[in-house]
Amino acid sequence: MHHIHMAEVSEEFARCWQVAGIHIQNQAQGGLHSWLRAHLNPPFLEHLSFRLGNQLFFVQLQDVDDVLEMPGHLGGLLSVADGCQGHACLMPMRKIMGEWRCVATGWGLMDARTKRTVNPVALISDEPIEMTDWELQDFAVQVVRSQLEKDGRQLMSWQGNPSVDPSIWFIGDDGPEWIVVRAARWPKRDVAIPSNIADIAKGSAKLTNKGNFAVVRVANANDPFDPMADKFGNFLPLFREQGLSVGYEGMQSLPPLEVGSYQS
Repeated sequence: MHHIHMAEVSEEFARCWQVAGIHIQNQAQGGLHSWLRAHLNPPFLEHLSFRLGNQLFFVQLQDVDDVLEMPGHLGGLLSVADGCQGHACLMPMRKIMGEWRCVATGWGLMDARTKRTVNPVALISDEPIEMTDWELQDFAVQVVRSQLEKDGRQLMSWQGNPSVDPSIWFIGDDGPEWIVVRAARWPKRDVAIPSNIADIAKGSAKLTNKGNFAVVRVANANDPFDPMADKFGNFLPLFREQGLSVGYEGMQSLPPLEVGSYQS
């Protein structure tokens, strides 16, 4: 179960975080393809993350003077980077004359394990890299989250770990609600409600008994969409940097928790 931690970050951390993001953006010189995480909503596995070419980078800030309290921990950074087959990076920061600055050269990034300098541009290749399950789940959560925002809903928390539920918390008509999100990778057309949905509901019951289930269907945009693709294997994998075809029909409200309410 995903127990949300809603404590807000300090204003000082927000200032440090903003400087770090601007530094990365300036280093990219317009070549940054997409930010994966560029917000201060909990929970924090990484502080910032982005895609450059076919590579993913997950960044955790560090105050070299160890004065500023930083949300998250190294274990979380390594888990999301490894789950997405990306690069776990540390970004040392220091407050100098009242202003936060990146103290490492170039991009300001160091490998979280080896402490060696990381140059994201040097790691880009022409190799087609298939999206991991974690990447796909995170993308599906983004799709559902975007629809909630379009519908005027206030988001509380979200995360893209495929082994952690719920995926999203938001404010519904009568208060907090949660959503379990699943991604269906073509030629898979649907995903069943998880068999442990009752446990998820019980774990969330202190905050609300209103839960939802959402499936996001994803295919390579260039796929031939053969109706027999599942049988004959005539489909294209989901690759980073390639377009995606997305199908999302909205979330399904789940009945209040009762014995025997949920079917797998």
